[in-house]
Amino acid sequence: MNTIALYDKVCLKASRHTTYSYSTSFSLGIRSLDKRLQAPIHAIYGFVRFADEIVDTFHGFDKAALLARFREDTHRAIEEGISLNPILHSFQRVVNEFRIERELYDTFLDSMAMDLTDTAHDQRSYDTYILGSAEVVGLMCLRVFCEGDDALYQKLKPSAMKLGAAFQKVNFLRDIKDDFQNLGRTYFPGIDLGEWNEATKRSIEADIQADFDAALDGIRQLPKGARFGVYMAYIYYVALFRKIQALPASQIMAVRVRVRNRRKLALLTTSYLRHSFGML
Repeated sequence: MNTIALYDKVCLKASRHTTYSYSTSFSLGIRSLDKRLQAPIHAIYGFVRFADEIVDTFHGFDKAALLARFREDTHRAIEEGISLNPILHSFQRVVNEFRIERELYDTFLDSMAMDLTDTAHDQRSYDTYILGSAEVVGLMCLRVFCEGDDALYQKLKPSAMKLGAAFQKVNFLRDIKDDFQNLGRTYFPGIDLGEWNEATKRSIEADIQADFDAALDGIRQLPKGARFGVYMAYIYYVALFRKIQALPASQIMAVRVRVRNRRKLALLTTSYLRHSFGML
């Protein structure tokens, strides 16, 4: 007898392939999660990535119309429990299974819409963008990690939001040159890239470090099945951040900092040992 199980499997493969194709670092982190948690996080990543692609790479198309259609299709998929878009089909299954609030994915899509019109930010719009583009993504993942334990979810919400914010801000700092030159965007509030200097860079780095510090305690309290995978992602981003910190401000505007694959594997080994011996 034919069942929808095969279709579910095909859609999940699409989400998994999307993760592997776009991010080796997140793929490594997801592989470090308990097996039962991997598929839902792949589904969330696929959803987030496709929305981001609409606003960042679909040049020459009506991005606003495409994003609006993507939002409508998302809502319909969740309400009906099915979609012919494999990425949205996988995502709706996770939303419905783990009871992810509509406020979270709508707030995320709102931030993606900001990228269509906002090329610079003040503190208020920056905070709004960080909330939608990063913090709520952390909360969607946290819903999965807590597996229905709402008390734990509420307890770890602040740390999950800080971790998402730290990841996003590191991305902004790493990509500051490309975002400005290729997309015409400047995310950090009140920053004049014509006057980019060491003091400005250090100020941004201090804010990122505070987010990382606030996030670590929450990682330590995650359920065992999620803890190592999230810690792995944390360690990778801290390593990337340290490389950025070591460079002068002028070089950040000239190169895109990366963590080499060999270094990622070394971080995986070290992180596993620290996790195994309770040394997070």
